[in-house]
Amino acid sequence: MLFHNVKLHAGEDNKPTSNLIKNVINTAKKLSQLLKRLFIFVSMEVNDKLISKLATLSRLRFNDEEKETIKKDLEQMIQFVSKLQEVDTENIAPLLHISQNKNCMRADIVEGSISRKEALKSAALHDNTYFKVPKIIKK
Repeated sequence: MLFHNVKLHAGEDNKPTSNLIKNVINTAKKLSQLLKRLFIFVSMEVNDKLISKLATLSRLRFNDEEKETIKKDLEQMIQFVSKLQEVDTENIAPLLHISQNKNCMRADIVEGSISRKEALKSAALHDNTYFKVPKIIKK
């Protein structure tokens, strides 16, 4: 871990003199762990063992041809993530939403609709009020 041996300056009561320092160090530790995971992901080797492990975890079965296809797809994804790491994002603000629009809803206007009689006309089974469907839940 990047900040494993960092010690906080403590006062007489052995508590950190500043919660801010503690929060900064905790955030740095979390960031370090995240970067390690990302590096492991980007530098991992996609092999048959990994594909078998993913298949087991997802409870799926693949034949040899499917495994090769999945292997190639995963390698392409990892190469894409590697390319993303090369992009300079120094002066780019984090994006929380794709667009600046918020709550873009249409007006709630009553519009024409078909009558109950017209809707039931195309139903296989009905009782002049409701659609009838076969029972699918058995007790």
